Amino acid sequence: SFTTNETDKLVLLAFKAGITRDPFCVLNSWNNSIEFCQWYGVTCGRRHRRVMVLELRSQGLSESISPHIGNLIFLKEMKLQNTSLDHAIPSQIGQLCRIRILLLHNNSLVGEIPKNISSCLDLFVLGVGSNELTGEIPRELSSLTKLRIFYLHFNALTGNLPSFIGNLTSLGKISLAHNNLGGSIPQVLGHLTNLQYIGLAFNRFSGTIPPSLFNLSSLTEFWVGFNQIQGTLPPGLGLKLPKLEIFHVASNQLEGSIPPSISNCTKLSFLVIAMNGFSGKLPSLGNLYKLCWLQMLENQVGSEKPEDLSFLSLITKSTNLEHVNIGLNKFAGVLPKCLGNLSTTLNGFVTTMNQISGEIPKEIGNLVNLEALFLNFNQLSWTIPSSLGNLTKMIQLNLRRNNFRGQIPSHLSNCLFLNSLDLSHNNLSGAIPPQLIGLSSLAIILCLSHNYMTGILPIEVGNLRALTALDISDNLLVGEIPNSLGDCTSLAFLRMEGNFFHRSIPQSIKSLGGIEELDLSRNNLSGQIPEFLAVFRSLKRLNLSYNKFEGMLPCEGVFKNATSTSIVGNNELYGGLPEFHLPNCISKSHKSKKINIVIVVASIIFGVAVMALIAAFIYLCWVKKKVNEPVSSSMDDSHLNVSYGTLLKATKGFSSTNLIGVGGFRSVYRGILEDNGTVVAVKVLHLVRRGALNSFIVECEALKNIKHRNLLKILTLNFIWRINIAIDVAFALDYLHHQCHIPIVHCDLKRSNILLDAEMVAHVGDF
Repeated sequence: SFTTNETDKLVLLAFKAGITRDPFCVLNSWNNSIEFCQWYGVTCGRRHRRVMVLELRSQGLSESISPHIGNLIFLKEMKLQNTSLDHAIPSQIGQLCRIRILLLHNNSLVGEIPKNISSCLDLFVLGVGSNELTGEIPRELSSLTKLRIFYLHFNALTGNLPSFIGNLTSLGKISLAHNNLGGSIPQVLGHLTNLQYIGLAFNRFSGTIPPSLFNLSSLTEFWVGFNQIQGTLPPGLGLKLPKLEIFHVASNQLEGSIPPSISNCTKLSFLVIAMNGFSGKLPSLGNLYKLCWLQMLENQVGSEKPEDLSFLSLITKSTNLEHVNIGLNKFAGVLPKCLGNLSTTLNGFVTTMNQISGEIPKEIGNLVNLEALFLNFNQLSWTIPSSLGNLTKMIQLNLRRNNFRGQIPSHLSNCLFLNSLDLSHNNLSGAIPPQLIGLSSLAIILCLSHNYMTGILPIEVGNLRALTALDISDNLLVGEIPNSLGDCTSLAFLRMEGNFFHRSIPQSIKSLGGIEELDLSRNNLSGQIPEFLAVFRSLKRLNLSYNKFEGMLPCEGVFKNATSTSIVGNNELYGGLPEFHLPNCISKSHKSKKINIVIVVASIIFGVAVMALIAAFIYLCWVKKKVNEPVSSSMDDSHLNVSYGTLLKATKGFSSTNLIGVGGFRSVYRGILEDNGTVVAVKVLHLVRRGALNSFIVECEALKNIKHRNLLKILTLNFIWRINIAIDVAFALDYLHHQCHIPIVHCDLKRSNILLDAEMVAHVGDF
């Protein structure tokens, strides 16, 4: 009748009146110019012209739902999701006896779920997720036996999961994630034989997972992560859940081994078991051809054996693979070359904190879509492969705390989207590639600390205008702090300690107005501490210790807090807060006294050095004079004056054909003197060998005191030595001449590369 139709119209106008915001003006058509059944979002029945569907989703409408909505008694579908409705859900909704679909999710609705929704017996879709609802799940909803989809996720619901849900046997999807629900998961959920999706993640559920849930063969998605669930996974898990696509049990207290039967879940795309206590060997995943995410971070998986990473060769068949995270486990072995054969769809690969050794295979450069590579805290060594430069979509690269050596490959500058790079705590050396440190995409962190980087900090560092944290501490960098560093205006953390930077802090640093932590300690910086450091409002920690700063310490800003500022090891500073324990001032007399001390010390050192040189010169002259003294007349006049050139000719240049014998410190040659044809034996002592000189002196002592018919008579000694050890040999000659009475008839001091040798010429007569 006209009256009934008019009722629906009035209800709609009342609904419009409750809306205070209509950004898309969708309710402008709700006026008398056209029939209400033609208004935007309204659908009427053809026969009775009553409102059957009200659909205003994603229109940004705000304010409350009018309680008059309960008078639309022919309404079957109300879809008001993805708007901005607030206030409570009106209890009058319970009057909609014909409603089948009620979607109010993604709003800002508050209060409790109305209990009288239980009167909507035909309801098969109830979606009130992503609101701000509180209280418990009303037990009265047990009457909704036709319910197929039940979404209550992302609210603030409390209490336990009511067991009546096990009686809603038509349920196909239930999502209660992101609430404050607790207690145990009811065993009766195993009665929901039509269940395809169960979402209980991010609650406070405890106890074990009911074994009956693992018998639901229709189950495709299993979300119970981020609870307090204990126990183990059943061995036959993969046999009873053949349709499983998502298995998410992360961040619980599960333990034991991962069932090998998981390989039978051939439709599995997400395997997320991170942050539990799983242990043992990772089962074969070769049959998981649709695997997209493998997330097992923070467990005890792995056997610490070389074959631990063999599973990587099996998942090369997973052509949709996007993410692999096996960090914080017990995997050992080396990264196989087949790593480069993983799907090119891979965008994340994480092995943080394992025991992986060896090198990064160059084949990793084949993973052209890789965006995040975390290999930090392992035992990887060798050099960083230049093929990483092929990963041009890389966003994050972390190789921290390994044993990499060699230079940083400049090819990393090809990664034009890189915003986070950590190569700290390795054995890297060489200069910092200017192309890399000038990579303007770096916005989060650049950390090269605790390596052996040398050279200067390239001026290209000024390109890092978006960088938040720069850490180049504990390297071997030298030179001045470049002025261009002041262009890094987004820096909040700057650590340069433990290097060899010198001179003053550049004035350009005052451009770093957002700096929170600045550490320049353990360098050779000098000059006065800039005043602008005292006006940095955001600066919370400043370390300038162990440098050569001088002058007055500022008293404002961070310098007001002695616990946030360190200036120890700068002996020329004065002033500042009493807590810094600096002198009030440094007087001119103190400075003058210090300068005088330096002059006196320098004068003493210079004087001692000059006196030492004079003494050495006098002594060398005395030694030379002693060496060239003629042989005493008491000596035997039969000794020959044989030159080195004569010996050279006599032995045919110490030819190997004239070599008679070789000892530890000597070689003996046969020679014929050119002047008189006398056959002699020439003994060449190799005095550069350790102990040779002592052996030579001992032998001369023996020859002085012993006479025998089988011992050859010494004719003469001939010496040639290097200038740098002439003094030691001069001592020996003086000893031989005056103590052993050995005739020394030729002594030639030469600046040459001839080795220090001694030729002892003895008359041998006929051989």
